[in-house]
Amino acid sequence: MNHRAEIFVALQRLLPQHGLSRLIALAAESKRTWLKNWLIQRAIVTFKINMQEAKDQELEAYENFNAFFTRELSEGARPIAKGSDTLVSPADGVISQAGEINKTRILQAKGIDYSVSRLLGNSETAKAYSNGSFATIYLSPKDYHRVHMPTAGKLLSSRYIPGALFSVNDQTAQALPGLFARNERLVCEFESPELGAFSVIFVGAMLVAGIETVWGGFEEPGPGAVRETDYSHEAMTFEKGDEIGRFKFGSTVILLFKEQTIQWQDSVTAHAPVQMGEKLASFK
Repeated sequence: MNHRAEIFVALQRLLPQHGLSRLIALAAESKRTWLKNWLIQRAIVTFKINMQEAKDQELEAYENFNAFFTRELSEGARPIAKGSDTLVSPADGVISQAGEINKTRILQAKGIDYSVSRLLGNSETAKAYSNGSFATIYLSPKDYHRVHMPTAGKLLSSRYIPGALFSVNDQTAQALPGLFARNERLVCEFESPELGAFSVIFVGAMLVAGIETVWGGFEEPGPGAVRETDYSHEAMTFEKGDEIGRFKFGSTVILLFKEQTIQWQDSVTAHAPVQMGEKLASFK
């Protein structure tokens, strides 16, 4: 760990993470025209957001900053890779790490790994992914912030796990062991006829005002008990590329697959940029 990263992580430990995120959320939900327009304009300039891709390009179309941040893209902006045996990226971002799960450990950064069981909050569920495959995708503030299905599947369950709200950028990932298993997260388990069970995990982060899904709505952030919901008896089915949720600020999506079910593309390497709908892997 370098000295700068140590200081960055130490400062995050000192900050009132949940309180700060709630404060930011109030501003992000404000419908005051001058405030939301100022926040949107600053975000576009600061993060170099490409508004040409947005379905609505005028500031007046957004009732608050969160509506802008989770903006819909214009039709055709993110084509979904074809092929019944094709796995696609669920989000825009950068691949933090991807590859094979080492027994029950996932690579976070060079020299740092963490437990699948701790990430999922369930040791029994974690056994299914022993020696499986994973991909961690980091969404920066400039990215499109809706999350889509990597392949067709049926929702089996969701598990909200409260936790910290550390930043999930590369600097923190290289400096804080178990980062993704420390932060609050929403574990969504699906089932595919071809792949069996697979998981899509929404990981919260510093200043994220919340995680939202199309089936459960807004997941109230903050400390508390684990919230688990069983959807196995409901017809919650989604096609590849269907929207399943969104983040209110930059964060991370983690994909988990069982052993010997997928083969990553050669382009799926650490720090490679990806777009939602781009081919990541083929079924074995």
